[in-house]
Amino acid sequence: MEKGRLGKLFLSMLSISAFTFGGGFVIVTFMKRKFVDELGWISEQEMLDMTALAQSSPGAIAVNAAILVGGKAAGLPGMAAAVLGTVIPPIAILSVISLFYRLFAENPYVALVLRGMQCGVAAVILDVAVGLGRGVLKSKQYAHCAVMAAAFAATFFFRVNVIYIILCAAAVGVAGAYANGKGGQKA
Repeated sequence: MEKGRLGKLFLSMLSISAFTFGGGFVIVTFMKRKFVDELGWISEQEMLDMTALAQSSPGAIAVNAAILVGGKAAGLPGMAAAVLGTVIPPIAILSVISLFYRLFAENPYVALVLRGMQCGVAAVILDVAVGLGRGVLKSKQYAHCAVMAAAFAATFFFRVNVIYIILCAAAVGVAGAYANGKGGQKA
């Protein structure tokens, strides 16, 4: 491990977490920009895989993604550094907000600010979805494209619970890996 990687990992996750509003997918977008595009610690395909795993695992997607990115970047110490960097800002911010909750909850200006932030967050999540979808389409693996389209249709048009979609997509992935003779190998 190169000198200073743990510190850079911690500070990167701390700043991403401190200045990102909107949840896990927004943080994952900034993690991709930092660790894939800027630092080159992780490939785009690895980040795509980590995002899928982080989303389908129990718990907060931001923390799950931090564990995976930290582990890839610097092993077990990297996991700890990334998770600490990820959870410190929300804990601090929520602690302060909880002290003044009544003032925030009843303030119409705060409500307007939050409503405006929702629009920005929706745009960032759309950016992530388009970026991830573009990666799947560029792979020209038509089975993956079909699963992506079916998953979208199931959730958007038929309101199928996301748990069932994830389980079905995982089953298709496993079946595809075994059908191609890659059952125990990296697909």
